[in-house]
Formats: sequence, structure tokens, C-alpha cells
Amino acid sequence: MTCPSLLRPSSPSEAVGQLRNGLSRAAEQVRRDDGTGQFARFVLVGGLSSVVYALLFAVLSAPVGSVAANVLGSTVSSVLANELHRRLTFRAGERVDWLTAQWEGGALAAAGIVATSVALGWLTSVVGPTEVVVQLVLVGAVTGTIGLLRFVALRWAFGERDVETV
Repeated sequence: MTCPSLLRPSSPSEAVGQLRNGLSRAAEQVRRDDGTGQFARFVLVGGLSSVVYALLFAVLSAPVGSVAANVLGSTVSSVLANELHRRLTFRAGERVDWLTAQWEGGALAAAGIVATSVALGWLTSVVGPTEVVVQLVLVGAVTGTIGLLRFVALRWAFGERDVETV
């Protein structure tokens, strides 16, 4: 059995060193081009675009309603996410142009907008008006599920193609 004192750093500088090493290993993993590295970048981009979505949703839901705020926030955050996925997540900036990325990623995002809009409409019809936080949790659950499917589809869409010459 490991003594608990062996698990703790002996000094603050050792703790900083361990933290630095952990962050360095995590950063190295995120930079890799394998599926795990791509998924890590996908999650980071998804987190950033979700923050953009949440801010837009919170600001717009009172003046335009939750469904319209969902559509507007989803559209803006999806365009941002598609571009970041093209350039960063899948490093396809030279293989896939902006319009293609928006078309392929946008079709997937449209399915997400429909699913989250239906979920928000259902929530309102069952529970009535709810706090923005409750709505965001619901949208997060639906979006997380769709996000996993989106990762697989975008990995295929932005992946390198074997092109046979005839």
C-alpha cells in the first residue's frame, strides 16, 4: 500500500512542477493528430462555442423568446465552431474551403437546432416558463448527445480522402 504522504508533493515548488508536467502532457495530447487529439480539440472548440451560445441565449431569450434565441445563438455559435473545427480540430484548412465546411458542418448543426428547439418547446409546454439556467441545462444535454454524433460525422467529412487517379 502506498503511504499517503508519498502522494503529496513535499514542497510548493514540487507541486508546481507536477502541475506543469501534467499540463505539458495534456497539451501534447491535444496537439496530436490521432482520434484522441482530435476529440480533445473538438471538446475544447465545443466548449468555446457553447459559451458563445450561452451568452447569446441569455441575452436574447427575454426579448425574442427561448426558441428564437436558441436558433440565433445556435447559428452564430455553429458558424464559429465549424470554422474552428475546420482549422484547428481537423486541420483541414487547406483541404476543405470555408463554404464546404459551413455546408457540411451546418447541415449537422441544423439537426441540432431542430432537436434543441423541439426540446425547448417540449419543456415550455410541460413545465411552463422556466429559468434560463434550466433551459441551458436541457440544451446542453441535447447538444452533448448530438455533439458525439457530430464529431464522428465531421471526422469523416474533414478527413483526408484517398483519391484514385484514372
